[in-house]
Amino acid sequence: IKQLEVIQMLSENHALDLIPTFLGAHEIPDEYRDDKDAYVELIINEMIPMVAERNLAVFSDVFCEKGVFELEESEKIQMAAKEHGLELKFHADEIVNLGGAQLAAKLGAVSADHLVYISDEGIAAMAEAGTIAVMLPGTSFYLDLRDYAPARRMIEAGVPLALSTDFNPGSSVTVSLQIIMTLAGNKLKMATNEIINAITINSACALKQEKNIGSIEPGKKADIVVWRASNIKQLPYFYAINQVEKTIKNGRIVYDSQGTK
Repeated sequence: IKQLEVIQMLSENHALDLIPTFLGAHEIPDEYRDDKDAYVELIINEMIPMVAERNLAVFSDVFCEKGVFELEESEKIQMAAKEHGLELKFHADEIVNLGGAQLAAKLGAVSADHLVYISDEGIAAMAEAGTIAVMLPGTSFYLDLRDYAPARRMIEAGVPLALSTDFNPGSSVTVSLQIIMTLAGNKLKMATNEIINAITINSACALKQEKNIGSIEPGKKADIVVWRASNIKQLPYFYAINQVEKTIKNGRIVYDSQGTK
């Protein structure tokens, strides 16, 4: 809750848009190790109503994994969130194929993250529901894992893909979206145009902001990145190099490689 309060405060003063997600169901606190049901009830009966009443979050997320929050627990939490007006996101099928992708699709989640071990059934369910698959290759890379999410299978099945850093202190310690773009090409076998779509319009859709941002169109905000590149194929080709010349937020330059305005 405190983190959401900080995000709310920062969103009022920061040039960038900060769109908060409530992730109370990410891990089981030590004091609830022997009574997980009590923690689930705490999330449902106290945390979610408080978050909704104070407008602290747009989305509710849950770490739907074996040994953490199982399918039934995840569904209970997310149904409560939905009843309180929150949109849904999922951490799903990152460690094992639990069926989190199917649950995300069933509940009408906007997106599901990770999906390293998503099944063919999960892919089909997400494609039918239009649930966006958020690829986080930085996590597999940082943890030196063999497996990455089957992005090509998802693309071929019609699942829309977004890309993100998954920046966190435990499994993906990077804020560089440009490195993620390179990993998307090398490890996820995504084509350059697919990568560009995944970091722009599809990411906007994953935040339910596609009417405002994500593409350069009349009526949308002028959120634009100017790159130092002669063609788009150079964007994932170079890595660990900042190729951004300028960042324009809502028509105003907020970053300039020659000096921030």
